[in-house]
Amino acid sequence: MDWSVALLVYGVLMVCCLFGGVLIGSAIGIVGIVGVTMATGTRMWPTFGDIIWNTATSFTLVAIPLFVLMGEIILRSGLARRFYNGIAVMLRGVPGALAHTNIVGCAAFSALSGSTVATALTVGTVAVPEMRRRGYKDALTLGSLTGGGCLGILIPPSIPMIVYASITQTSVLSVFMAGVVPGLVLAALFLVYIAIRVLLNRDLAPPPDAEDLKRKRRSGIVDSLPVAALIAAVIGGMYAGVVTPTEAAAFGCLLALLLGLVYRDLSAAALVAALRNAVVTSCVVMFITINAQFLSFAIVNSGISRGLSGAMADAGIGPFAFFLLLIALYAVIGMFIDGLSIMLLTVPVLFPVFQVMGYDPIWMGVVLVLLIELGALTPPMGLNLFAVQSISNAPLGVIGRSSMPYALIIVAFCLALYLEPDIALWLPRATH
Repeated sequence: MDWSVALLVYGVLMVCCLFGGVLIGSAIGIVGIVGVTMATGTRMWPTFGDIIWNTATSFTLVAIPLFVLMGEIILRSGLARRFYNGIAVMLRGVPGALAHTNIVGCAAFSALSGSTVATALTVGTVAVPEMRRRGYKDALTLGSLTGGGCLGILIPPSIPMIVYASITQTSVLSVFMAGVVPGLVLAALFLVYIAIRVLLNRDLAPPPDAEDLKRKRRSGIVDSLPVAALIAAVIGGMYAGVVTPTEAAAFGCLLALLLGLVYRDLSAAALVAALRNAVVTSCVVMFITINAQFLSFAIVNSGISRGLSGAMADAGIGPFAFFLLLIALYAVIGMFIDGLSIMLLTVPVLFPVFQVMGYDPIWMGVVLVLLIELGALTPPMGLNLFAVQSISNAPLGVIGRSSMPYALIIVAFCLALYLEPDIALWLPRATH
């Protein structure tokens, strides 16, 4: 069967499954199994068992449940609330202080949760009632949470980055390191936007406190220090080469557990809830990942990747034109499919095209994460919008409008990364 016919059949079958109510993970697996059967009959079916075994026992993917558990313990133990309050105290006196705190808090928790939605929910659960009580407008509050939550998969550790590295056989640590500087720069751009917005419209936030805050800021440092030390230990251990990402995740779980016990905020019930949520989340991720490997196997057997790469080269589409098409493609797909599924669905097909276009695979991992972040802010499927709505009960339209500037900032930053790839590649190169 010609690769273009196979691609059409896969696409039609995927759309039919999704519109028929099939869950995205199951739909990916169904398309993969049907694709392999179309190409080779039942002769290759035993290979599915090998795929399941190799994926489930992958040392790289073991980091996912460990990082998820670490974030759950931090959230359930009360350390998240303590850290947020400490940052809020230190930023008090700055115009729109709590909105800035949301961005800083999301940037910090992104180094613990590895998930966009988890980051937005962790910070938002604390921030929304407090900001409403102090007189912040939802137009400022909600956008800072949806936008800040996007940092959850850009600043490592990041579940999509681990999955991307696994699919493309790229170094997890290199992709992690490539996300650090872009994550910090994007957080800074969000802070600049909030500052300008508050200065132009003073009604969005209450006036800064004028009291002497020296003593309170000292207490804020004390409250935020444990989580900051945990982040430094986990990230620093990886970058110093002392531990692998998987070992760093296990070390982070241990430190989070010890901190929860030291502060006596981690009850037995909270620990059980953290373990349960970590298991559920990890099972969902692994189920989707295994099914995506089925699809990847089918794509390789049908020659779609090879044929698509050749077609792009023959069409004469330049790297920049293809990059713009990629932004548009992910913005549209992100309206209907969650970020991890997008990564698993598109990378096996498009990665050979990225190589033909001359894109660096490590740089491309950061770009794809940014584009997934964009999808998390675009309705109707933008998961960050629904996550923040679940804790704020605000109209989805209000949340979407307040999130739009952050989406535009992400698009602009993607273009900046294309023009200056060293924003992402400087740190990995400097440490090799």
